[in-house]
Amino acid sequence: MTNTDIKIFGGSTGKSFAQKMCDYIGIELGKSEVLTFSDGNIFVKINETVRDHDVYLVQPIGLQPNDEFTEILFWMDAFKRASANSVTAIIPYFGYAKGDKKDEPRVSIRARVCAECIELAGADRILTMDLHSSQIQGFFKKPVDHLFALPILSDYIQNMRIEELVVVSPDVGFAKEARNFATSLHVPVAIGDKMRKSHDENAKVLEIIGDVQGKNALIVDDFSISGGTLVDLAKGLKERGANKIYAALSHLMLTEAAVEKIENSPIELVIGTDSVENEATLSKKIKTISVAPLFAEAVVRIHNRESISSLFDTVQRR
Repeated sequence: MTNTDIKIFGGSTGKSFAQKMCDYIGIELGKSEVLTFSDGNIFVKINETVRDHDVYLVQPIGLQPNDEFTEILFWMDAFKRASANSVTAIIPYFGYAKGDKKDEPRVSIRARVCAECIELAGADRILTMDLHSSQIQGFFKKPVDHLFALPILSDYIQNMRIEELVVVSPDVGFAKEARNFATSLHVPVAIGDKMRKSHDENAKVLEIIGDVQGKNALIVDDFSISGGTLVDLAKGLKERGANKIYAALSHLMLTEAAVEKIENSPIELVIGTDSVENEATLSKKIKTISVAPLFAEAVVRIHNRESISSLFDTVQRR
């Protein structure tokens, strides 16, 4: 197989990311259109033949989760009805991922519902990055390729050459991922003790476990929306003698209010990826790194029936 056999399309909020992937591979972006009618109905159309082709559709479930999720279903159906050989849903950010368990009565396991719907609509494979919980892969019956932003973020941070660095997890739940980050950077790790009293986006950091006195701190997390935990933890680190404070997020889901909080906080810089298009993150305190090459390399290897496991450590540069 050759790279020219690959057909990549972008949904309404995935076109920019899809174009970057196509630029990396050296192919043209698939021709398509999306219309949203005045009553909110979504209409999708493929404007070129996909018969007997392996198709890849890029669409995050991010800042407009309900519309973006629904659009993915329509795209899966459209490609299958157009006789595509296979359809891979590329979802850089999988919204509803926090709904991965039934931890109280009478609630939906939303991540499972989303997974089942995407498969029923026609997806043969799913390609995503940094799921909130890795067990979400088990909600799918079709193959899931789960990529990680860590090697991209870690590479950028290493090039910053920050001395006396300590990686800080915002809570115990993210401690394993924080340790992986710390291992890749060859630095120690500290853990925040965070408590969330309700289903809102505000949590309180009660304590920090680990030595941060006189060190530069890197807070790591999969995403932040309100920025509350990041800023609260940054203030706690300052109170405990930390010097400069940075943050690394896999997904930049920050609201405008969150960006304003960060701009007025002790945080020097937030480093994240472009898994979600977010104009709110156009700030001097936020650096966005593209993971489109990572996804593009994964697509090439999937298409050529090659292993993608080496991408868990690094991504080839072109």
